[in-house]
Amino acid sequence: MLTYSFENIASESMYEHLYRCIKQDILQKKLRAGEKLPSKRSFAKNLGVSTITVESAYAQLVAEGFLYTLPKRGYYVCELEQEAPVPAPAPPAPPKRSEGKAPEQRTYWADFVGSSVARDMFPFSVWVKLLRDVTASEDEATLLTDTSAGGIRQLRQAIADHLYQFRGMTISPEQIVVGAGTEYLYGVLIQLLGRHRGYAVEDPGYQRLSKIYEKNDVAIHHIPMDQGGVIPEKLEESGAEILHITPSHHFPTGIVMPVSRRYELLSWASKGENRYIIEDDYDCEFRLAGRPIPTLQSIDVMEKVIYINTFSKSLAPAFRISYLVLPRHLVTRFYETLGFYSGTVSCLEQMTLARFLAQGYFEKHINRMRNHYRALRDKLLAALRQSPLAGKVKISGEQAGLHFLMALDTPRSEEAILQAAEGLDLRISFVSQYYFSAPNRLPHVLVMNYSGLEEGKVAEAVARLCQAVLGEPEAAADPPATQGRGDHT
Repeated sequence: MLTYSFENIASESMYEHLYRCIKQDILQKKLRAGEKLPSKRSFAKNLGVSTITVESAYAQLVAEGFLYTLPKRGYYVCELEQEAPVPAPAPPAPPKRSEGKAPEQRTYWADFVGSSVARDMFPFSVWVKLLRDVTASEDEATLLTDTSAGGIRQLRQAIADHLYQFRGMTISPEQIVVGAGTEYLYGVLIQLLGRHRGYAVEDPGYQRLSKIYEKNDVAIHHIPMDQGGVIPEKLEESGAEILHITPSHHFPTGIVMPVSRRYELLSWASKGENRYIIEDDYDCEFRLAGRPIPTLQSIDVMEKVIYINTFSKSLAPAFRISYLVLPRHLVTRFYETLGFYSGTVSCLEQMTLARFLAQGYFEKHINRMRNHYRALRDKLLAALRQSPLAGKVKISGEQAGLHFLMALDTPRSEEAILQAAEGLDLRISFVSQYYFSAPNRLPHVLVMNYSGLEEGKVAEAVARLCQAVLGEPEAAADPPATQGRGDHT
């Protein structure tokens, strides 16, 4: 039977240590594809640890695609496509409005689509203190100086340290480019990689991303997905050279891309000098069970992955600071071709955020936010279980991030449900709304983004949802007993 030592594991938890040991044996092929692992109970007894420790390690490995389960038979090692990639040889206007005003956006009583953060969750007192410290300690000329295209050194170093500690990414500050939101950085990447390239996106996927690429006059390829993510054969057929994906928590389906599919996509990228993968890690901080899923960038040996993330989800949507991690060979190209740009985030904000990260406040804030969202999610799920929808819904993906899927068993059409919800001042969306092409759409599956839901509105929000789905006014008159909080930019 497998055996591992638990001596000298430092601050690492026992399940994390076991997870790493098994993962390493799979990667080194000491555990081969199809091989059955010991049962949780016998393995725990042999190792002298609790069954929960083994169960947690197995669950993380299943989530990442290293193991799979067969009902009543146990855990088995997945087949991984892990051959080292071979380097490719060197190649030779909107409608006018008479009043001239932007249309007003409707505010809903409860919104399961947009992203927001409870006002009392942002650490204003800490932020104001750090802001004062920066203005008091930094030279005036430094604070008022135009920043470089990549951002100030202090913030890039703090981000690099954070990514090493939290995501296991070993990068240098020079690889980081800071910008005012991911939408701005998408445009930077188009200029860096070329408008004449074909850009592939997930179908279904984040609709605003497609619109941004469209407005930048690039060819867009919508690649269909299966349970592992974008389908490599369809990607190859498209002729695209740039692939934009959300592998750690796909929006909207919640798919966590297994490691075998990640290697397949890295192999695809290695076959062309101008092929790159943009890894969008938009809500990695909010995986509510197990360890964060390792990044695609961390297993990329050919420098084909461009990592992008934002502080909009972790701090607030109005907090417009995001960043790229470029492969080393693209750093020089960035500064040679785009280095003339000024930084788009003020020096004062960058320095304040750098201290917020370096002094541990960000980690504390994320832990607080996780606890808040976990409690909010549990309250919402409890209310659904006690509602008239109980037995008529199937929930999935509730552990992976700030939204989950809810499949409905109802004869009502999606259009009727959406219209009824609108009338109840409830904003909802279906997975089918995020597809570009019509075939194989998932019917009657709601995308439940709860990041902006207020705790005190949970029961009434569920009651209104019941009324919209079931078409029965009495559903709202008998709310659950439990009372009560996806855009990524």
